[in-house]
Amino acid sequence: MIQIGIVGAAGYTGGELLRILVNHPHADIRWAHSKSQAGKPVYATHTDLLGDTELTFSGEDIASLLQLEGLNVIFLCSGHNESKKFLTEYAVPATVKIIDLSTDFRDQSNGFVYGLPELQREQIKTATKIANPGCFATSIELALLPLAAAGLLTNDIHVSAITGSTGAGQSLSATTHFSWRNNNISIYKAFTHQHLKEIKMSLASLQEGFDKEVNFIPYRGDFTRGIMANVYTHFTGTLDEAVALYQSFYASHPFTHVTTQDIDLKQVVNTNKCLIQLQKHDNNLLITSEIDNLTKGASGQAVQNMNLLFGLSEDAGLRLKAPSF
Repeated sequence: MIQIGIVGAAGYTGGELLRILVNHPHADIRWAHSKSQAGKPVYATHTDLLGDTELTFSGEDIASLLQLEGLNVIFLCSGHNESKKFLTEYAVPATVKIIDLSTDFRDQSNGFVYGLPELQREQIKTATKIANPGCFATSIELALLPLAAAGLLTNDIHVSAITGSTGAGQSLSATTHFSWRNNNISIYKAFTHQHLKEIKMSLASLQEGFDKEVNFIPYRGDFTRGIMANVYTHFTGTLDEAVALYQSFYASHPFTHVTTQDIDLKQVVNTNKCLIQLQKHDNNLLITSEIDNLTKGASGQAVQNMNLLFGLSEDAGLRLKAPSF
Protein backbone atom coordinates (compact mmCIF):
# COMPACT_ATOMS: atom_id res chain seq x y z
CA MET A 1 0.00 0.00 0.00
CA ILE A 2 1.16 3.52 -0.83
CA GLN A 3 1.23 5.67 2.32
CA ILE A 4 -0.17 9.12 1.46
CA GLY A 5 -0.35 12.59 3.00
CA ILE A 6 -2.47 15.42 1.61
CA VAL A 7 -1.75 19.11 2.27
CA GLY A 8 -4.72 21.44 1.71
CA ALA A 9 -7.23 18.62 1.84
CA ALA A 10 -10.35 20.73 2.45
CA GLY A 11 -10.50 22.43 -0.97
CA TYR A 12 -11.92 21.25 -4.26
CA THR A 13 -8.81 19.43 -5.50
CA GLY A 14 -8.14 17.99 -2.04
CA GLY A 15 -11.70 16.73 -1.82
CA GLU A 16 -11.60 15.21 -5.28
CA LEU A 17 -8.30 13.53 -4.41
CA LEU A 18 -9.86 12.02 -1.29
CA ARG A 19 -12.85 10.74 -3.28
CA ILE A 20 -10.52 8.88 -5.65
CA LEU A 21 -8.05 7.61 -3.06
CA VAL A 22 -10.58 6.19 -0.58
CA ASN A 23 -11.48 3.65 -3.28
CA HIS A 24 -7.99 3.17 -4.71
CA PRO A 25 -6.87 -0.46 -4.27
CA HIS A 26 -3.28 0.50 -3.37
CA ALA A 27 -3.76 3.73 -1.38
CA ASP A 28 -3.60 4.28 2.38
CA ILE A 29 -4.31 7.90 3.35
CA ARG A 30 -2.18 8.47 6.45
CA TRP A 31 -3.25 12.08 6.94
CA ALA A 32 -5.24 14.87 5.32
CA HIS A 33 -4.11 18.26 6.59
CA SER A 34 -6.28 21.38 6.83
CA LYS A 35 -5.72 24.42 9.00
CA SER A 36 -9.33 25.59 8.68
CA GLN A 37 -11.00 22.21 9.27
CA ALA A 38 -8.57 20.66 11.78
CA GLY A 39 -10.14 18.07 14.04
CA LYS A 40 -13.31 17.71 11.99
CA PRO A 41 -14.28 14.52 10.16
CA VAL A 42 -13.48 14.69 6.46
CA TYR A 43 -17.13 13.96 5.68
CA ALA A 44 -18.19 17.10 7.57
CA THR A 45 -16.58 19.18 4.81
CA HIS A 46 -16.80 16.77 1.88
CA THR A 47 -20.30 15.62 2.74
CA ASP A 48 -20.54 13.06 -0.09
CA LEU A 49 -17.86 11.01 1.74
CA LEU A 50 -20.18 10.23 4.66
CA GLY A 51 -20.02 6.45 5.02
CA ASP A 52 -16.86 6.16 2.92
CA THR A 53 -14.21 7.23 5.42
CA GLU A 54 -13.78 8.01 9.13
CA LEU A 55 -10.64 10.06 8.46
CA THR A 56 -10.30 13.29 10.45
CA PHE A 57 -8.56 16.42 9.20
CA SER A 58 -5.19 16.81 10.84
CA GLY A 59 -4.18 20.24 12.05
CA GLU A 60 -0.98 19.30 13.83
CA ASP A 61 2.45 20.49 12.82
CA ILE A 62 3.17 19.33 9.28
CA ALA A 63 6.85 18.84 10.09
CA SER A 64 5.96 15.93 12.35
CA LEU A 65 3.54 14.47 9.81
CA LEU A 66 6.26 14.46 7.16
CA GLN A 67 8.43 12.32 9.42
CA LEU A 68 5.88 9.55 9.91
CA GLU A 69 7.45 6.18 9.27
CA GLY A 70 6.53 4.65 5.92
CA LEU A 71 5.18 7.81 4.30
CA ASN A 72 5.65 7.47 0.52
CA VAL A 73 4.10 10.51 -1.16
CA ILE A 74 2.49 13.85 -0.39
CA PHE A 75 0.05 15.78 -2.54
CA LEU A 76 0.20 19.58 -2.32
CA CYS A 77 -3.34 20.88 -2.90
CA SER A 78 -3.02 24.41 -1.53
CA GLY A 79 -3.34 27.57 -3.61
CA HIS A 80 -0.87 28.86 -6.14
CA ASN A 81 2.41 30.17 -4.67
CA GLU A 82 1.75 28.15 -1.53
CA SER A 83 3.84 25.16 -2.65
CA LYS A 84 6.98 27.26 -2.93
CA LYS A 85 6.38 28.56 0.58
CA PHE A 86 5.73 25.03 1.83
CA LEU A 87 8.99 23.64 0.45
CA THR A 88 10.91 26.60 1.84
CA GLU A 89 9.42 26.10 5.30
CA TYR A 90 9.44 22.29 5.53
CA ALA A 91 12.07 19.68 4.80
CA VAL A 92 10.44 16.79 2.95
CA PRO A 93 12.39 13.55 3.48
CA ALA A 94 14.21 12.30 0.40
CA THR A 95 12.20 9.07 0.58
CA VAL A 96 8.90 10.96 0.16
CA LYS A 97 7.76 11.85 -3.37
CA ILE A 98 5.91 15.10 -4.05
CA ILE A 99 2.99 15.71 -6.42
CA ASP A 100 2.16 19.43 -6.61
CA LEU A 101 -1.21 20.53 -8.00
CA SER A 102 -0.38 24.26 -8.08
CA THR A 103 1.22 26.31 -10.86
CA ASP A 104 4.42 26.81 -8.88
CA PHE A 105 6.75 24.32 -10.57
CA ARG A 106 5.16 23.67 -13.96
CA ASP A 107 8.20 25.27 -15.57
CA GLN A 108 10.06 22.16 -14.30
CA SER A 109 12.21 24.20 -11.93
CA ASN A 110 13.54 22.88 -8.61
CA GLY A 111 13.81 19.33 -9.95
CA PHE A 112 10.13 18.94 -10.80
CA VAL A 113 8.97 16.95 -13.83
CA TYR A 114 5.91 18.17 -15.73
CA GLY A 115 3.26 15.55 -15.07
CA LEU A 116 1.34 15.09 -18.31
CA PRO A 117 1.55 11.30 -18.85
CA GLU A 118 0.70 11.53 -22.55
CA LEU A 119 3.78 13.71 -22.96
CA GLN A 120 6.32 12.51 -20.36
CA ARG A 121 5.25 9.11 -19.10
CA GLU A 122 8.76 7.65 -18.94
CA GLN A 123 10.21 10.71 -17.18
CA ILE A 124 7.37 10.61 -14.64
CA LYS A 125 8.12 6.98 -13.75
CA THR A 126 11.60 7.84 -12.46
CA ALA A 127 10.83 11.26 -10.95
CA THR A 128 10.71 12.25 -7.28
CA LYS A 129 8.78 15.51 -7.73
CA ILE A 130 5.85 16.00 -10.12
CA ALA A 131 4.26 19.29 -11.19
CA ASN A 132 0.68 18.43 -12.11
CA PRO A 133 -0.51 20.29 -15.25
CA GLY A 134 -3.22 22.93 -15.25
CA CYS A 135 -6.75 22.00 -16.29
CA PHE A 136 -7.00 24.22 -19.39
CA ALA A 137 -3.42 23.28 -20.26
CA THR A 138 -4.22 19.57 -20.11
CA SER A 139 -7.19 19.89 -22.43
CA ILE A 140 -5.41 22.14 -24.94
CA GLU A 141 -2.13 20.22 -24.93
CA LEU A 142 -3.88 16.91 -25.55
CA ALA A 143 -5.61 18.58 -28.51
CA LEU A 144 -2.27 19.57 -30.05
CA LEU A 145 0.45 17.11 -29.02
CA PRO A 146 0.06 14.78 -32.05
CA LEU A 147 0.43 17.71 -34.45
CA ALA A 148 3.49 19.00 -32.59
CA ALA A 149 5.10 15.55 -32.57
CA ALA A 150 4.67 15.40 -36.36
CA GLY A 151 6.05 18.95 -36.83
CA LEU A 152 2.72 20.12 -38.24
CA LEU A 153 2.11 23.24 -36.14
CA THR A 154 3.08 25.60 -38.95
CA ASN A 155 0.51 28.35 -38.36
CA ASP A 156 -0.97 30.19 -35.40
CA ILE A 157 -3.34 28.25 -33.13
CA HIS A 158 -6.75 29.50 -32.06
CA VAL A 159 -8.47 28.27 -28.91
CA SER A 160 -11.90 28.97 -27.43
CA ALA A 161 -12.45 27.07 -24.19
CA ILE A 162 -15.04 27.07 -21.42
CA THR A 163 -14.67 25.76 -17.88
CA GLY A 164 -16.91 24.96 -14.94
CA SER A 165 -16.95 27.06 -11.79
CA THR A 166 -14.91 24.56 -9.75
CA GLY A 167 -11.91 25.52 -11.87
CA ALA A 168 -11.77 28.78 -9.91
CA GLY A 169 -11.28 27.03 -6.57
CA GLN A 170 -13.39 27.01 -3.43
CA SER A 171 -12.77 30.57 -2.22
CA LEU A 172 -15.69 32.90 -2.92
CA SER A 173 -15.35 35.82 -5.30
CA ALA A 174 -17.68 38.01 -7.33
CA THR A 175 -17.38 35.74 -10.38
CA THR A 176 -17.94 32.45 -8.51
CA HIS A 177 -21.01 33.60 -6.57
CA PHE A 178 -24.10 31.58 -7.61
CA SER A 179 -26.23 34.65 -8.30
CA TRP A 180 -23.65 35.97 -10.77
CA ARG A 181 -22.51 32.75 -12.38
CA ASN A 182 -25.89 31.06 -12.85
CA ASN A 183 -27.41 31.62 -16.31
CA ASN A 184 -24.34 33.64 -17.20
CA ILE A 185 -21.17 33.37 -19.28
CA SER A 186 -18.12 35.62 -19.52
CA ILE A 187 -14.62 35.90 -20.96
CA TYR A 188 -11.61 36.29 -18.68
CA LYS A 189 -7.83 36.59 -19.15
CA ALA A 190 -8.14 36.68 -22.95
CA PHE A 191 -4.72 36.04 -24.57
CA THR A 192 -3.02 36.23 -21.14
CA HIS A 193 -4.12 33.10 -19.26
CA GLN A 194 -1.40 31.66 -16.99
CA HIS A 195 -1.63 28.21 -18.61
CA LEU A 196 -0.27 29.55 -21.91
CA LYS A 197 3.29 29.30 -20.60
CA GLU A 198 3.11 25.57 -19.96
CA ILE A 199 1.19 24.93 -23.18
CA LYS A 200 3.93 26.56 -25.25
CA MET A 201 6.61 24.73 -23.25
CA SER A 202 4.99 21.36 -23.96
CA LEU A 203 4.50 22.00 -27.67
CA ALA A 204 8.10 23.20 -28.05
CA SER A 205 9.35 20.03 -26.35
CA LEU A 206 7.90 18.02 -29.26
CA GLN A 207 8.31 20.46 -32.15
CA GLU A 208 11.72 22.07 -32.08
CA GLY A 209 11.63 25.78 -32.81
CA PHE A 210 7.87 26.09 -32.24
CA ASP A 211 7.18 29.83 -32.18
CA LYS A 212 3.58 30.23 -33.32
CA GLU A 213 0.97 32.21 -31.41
CA VAL A 214 -1.54 30.37 -29.25
CA ASN A 215 -4.55 32.70 -29.26
CA PHE A 216 -6.51 31.55 -26.22
CA ILE A 217 -9.94 32.91 -25.21
CA PRO A 218 -11.13 31.33 -21.92
CA TYR A 219 -14.78 31.44 -20.80
CA ARG A 220 -16.42 31.00 -17.42
CA GLY A 221 -19.33 28.58 -17.77
CA ASP A 222 -22.52 28.44 -15.70
CA PHE A 223 -21.94 24.79 -14.71
CA THR A 224 -19.73 23.23 -12.06
CA ARG A 225 -17.46 20.68 -13.77
CA GLY A 226 -15.86 20.14 -17.13
CA ILE A 227 -13.84 21.85 -19.87
CA MET A 228 -14.60 22.01 -23.57
CA ALA A 229 -11.73 23.39 -25.65
CA ASN A 230 -12.27 24.09 -29.34
CA VAL A 231 -8.90 24.38 -31.06
CA TYR A 232 -8.21 24.99 -34.73
CA THR A 233 -5.14 25.47 -36.88
CA HIS A 234 -3.97 25.04 -40.46
CA PHE A 235 -3.82 21.42 -41.67
CA THR A 236 -3.51 20.36 -45.30
CA GLY A 237 -4.01 16.63 -44.80
CA THR A 238 -7.30 14.76 -44.94
CA LEU A 239 -9.54 14.02 -41.97
CA ASP A 240 -8.64 10.34 -42.23
CA GLU A 241 -4.95 11.24 -42.03
CA ALA A 242 -5.59 13.37 -38.95
CA VAL A 243 -7.53 10.57 -37.25
CA ALA A 244 -4.77 8.08 -38.00
CA LEU A 245 -2.15 10.49 -36.62
CA TYR A 246 -4.07 11.06 -33.36
CA GLN A 247 -5.03 7.43 -32.84
CA SER A 248 -1.43 6.33 -33.34
CA PHE A 249 -0.13 8.95 -30.89
CA TYR A 250 -2.60 7.99 -28.15
CA ALA A 251 -2.75 4.24 -28.80
CA SER A 252 -0.87 3.33 -25.61
CA HIS A 253 -2.56 5.92 -23.38
CA PRO A 254 -5.59 4.58 -21.51
CA PHE A 255 -7.54 7.80 -20.97
CA THR A 256 -7.35 9.76 -24.24
CA HIS A 257 -9.80 8.69 -26.94
CA VAL A 258 -10.17 10.01 -30.50
CA THR A 259 -13.38 10.13 -32.51
CA THR A 260 -15.12 11.92 -35.38
CA GLN A 261 -18.51 11.59 -33.67
CA ASP A 262 -20.06 14.47 -31.74
CA ILE A 263 -19.03 14.60 -28.08
CA ASP A 264 -20.43 16.38 -25.03
CA LEU A 265 -19.26 17.25 -21.52
CA LYS A 266 -21.39 14.66 -19.74
CA GLN A 267 -19.26 11.95 -21.32
CA VAL A 268 -16.20 13.07 -19.34
CA VAL A 269 -17.56 14.55 -16.10
CA ASN A 270 -16.42 12.53 -13.07
CA THR A 271 -13.93 10.57 -15.20
CA ASN A 272 -10.22 10.77 -15.97
CA LYS A 273 -10.90 10.68 -19.71
CA CYS A 274 -10.03 13.14 -22.42
CA LEU A 275 -12.27 12.85 -25.46
CA ILE A 276 -11.00 14.36 -28.71
CA GLN A 277 -13.24 14.97 -31.71
CA LEU A 278 -11.65 15.83 -35.06
CA GLN A 279 -13.28 17.77 -37.89
CA LYS A 280 -11.82 19.15 -41.12
CA HIS A 281 -13.06 22.51 -42.44
CA ASP A 282 -11.32 23.64 -45.63
CA ASN A 283 -7.64 23.88 -44.64
CA ASN A 284 -8.30 23.94 -40.89
CA LEU A 285 -8.37 21.05 -38.47
CA LEU A 286 -10.87 21.62 -35.66
CA ILE A 287 -9.99 19.67 -32.52
CA THR A 288 -12.54 19.56 -29.70
CA SER A 289 -10.98 18.36 -26.45
CA GLU A 290 -13.08 17.64 -23.36
CA ILE A 291 -12.04 16.76 -19.81
CA ASP A 292 -13.31 17.08 -16.26
CA ASN A 293 -11.30 19.94 -14.77
CA LEU A 294 -11.23 18.28 -11.32
CA THR A 295 -10.22 14.78 -12.44
CA LYS A 296 -8.11 14.64 -15.62
CA GLY A 297 -7.51 18.37 -15.16
CA ALA A 298 -6.33 18.04 -11.54
CA SER A 299 -6.76 15.27 -8.96
CA GLY A 300 -7.38 12.34 -11.31
CA GLN A 301 -4.24 13.16 -13.25
CA ALA A 302 -2.37 13.51 -9.94
CA VAL A 303 -3.39 9.94 -9.05
CA GLN A 304 -2.45 8.81 -12.56
CA ASN A 305 1.00 10.28 -11.89
CA MET A 306 1.15 8.52 -8.52
CA ASN A 307 0.38 5.22 -10.22
CA LEU A 308 3.27 5.76 -12.63
CA LEU A 309 5.66 6.79 -9.84
CA PHE A 310 5.02 3.58 -7.92
CA GLY A 311 4.91 1.13 -10.82
CA LEU A 312 1.17 0.50 -10.67
CA SER A 313 -1.20 0.08 -13.56
CA GLU A 314 -1.73 3.61 -14.90
CA ASP A 315 -5.49 3.35 -14.54
CA ALA A 316 -5.55 1.94 -10.99
CA GLY A 317 -8.40 3.54 -9.05
CA LEU A 318 -9.34 5.69 -12.03
CA ARG A 319 -11.89 3.64 -13.94
CA LEU A 320 -14.63 6.13 -13.09
CA LYS A 321 -18.04 6.31 -14.75
CA ALA A 322 -19.55 9.45 -16.22
CA PRO A 323 -23.08 10.37 -15.02
CA SER A 324 -24.52 10.18 -18.58
CA PHE A 325 -27.85 11.74 -17.55
